[in-house]
Amino acid sequence: MFLHTLEIKPDSFATDIVSQNHHTAEVFRKYGIEYCCGGRWPLETVCSAKGIGFDMLKQELEVASRPVYVPPKLAFEDWDVDFLTSYIINVHHQYLRNTLPATEEIVSRFADEHTKKYPHMQEVKKLCAVLKKEIIPHLTEEEQIIFPYICQVVHAYENNDSYAKLLVKTLRKPLDTMMRQEQESLSTLILKIRSISNNYVPPEASCVSHKVALSRLKELDNDLMQHIYLENDILFPRAIKIEQELLQ
Repeated sequence: MFLHTLEIKPDSFATDIVSQNHHTAEVFRKYGIEYCCGGRWPLETVCSAKGIGFDMLKQELEVASRPVYVPPKLAFEDWDVDFLTSYIINVHHQYLRNTLPATEEIVSRFADEHTKKYPHMQEVKKLCAVLKKEIIPHLTEEEQIIFPYICQVVHAYENNDSYAKLLVKTLRKPLDTMMRQEQESLSTLILKIRSISNNYVPPEASCVSHKVALSRLKELDNDLMQHIYLENDILFPRAIKIEQELLQ
């Protein structure tokens, strides 16, 4: 399948646009434009009623729905430690900081508005809140303490610096323990959300808001799994191996 830009015309409907790409829901929420059951008015009409320029809205929708492609065979294990940690911070950490709060809000709003019809979404709402509470502080710890420590140790080891062993003894963090705890905690939360939400598959005849909430959760799930893989399968084991060699 080739990458293509979402076609947005004056007579397009918000609900159809969001059905094609859930990222556009953020733009409609920004301008207070209904995109679920009531989003069946032509965009040009909606823009006129709200005093919004259609061209401006179209541009924002195109940016939000811009297709992104990442090659599936990147050699992450061959990247140097500075580039790998920078990639994790600028791609995965930044994504979580930007997306997780908004996703929690969208899931919470949907769960509260559809409690009777989809009571299980209340549990998903609670799990999302726990996920955010656990992840956001952990990102700061990684950026300010864990990653700088790993980079120092790896650089000292690769350059045969005499202070490398002392660095590990004085600044060493329990990376192996942290790795297991993080993986177990996040994996447990994600697996619970998957199970409760039927692996993010919406029920038949579900509304657009329901599909948006599940799509965001699925995207979050995918990003977290890649994030955890880069840290727990590549970055942390590399640092732990060096630690062990230096401490022998």
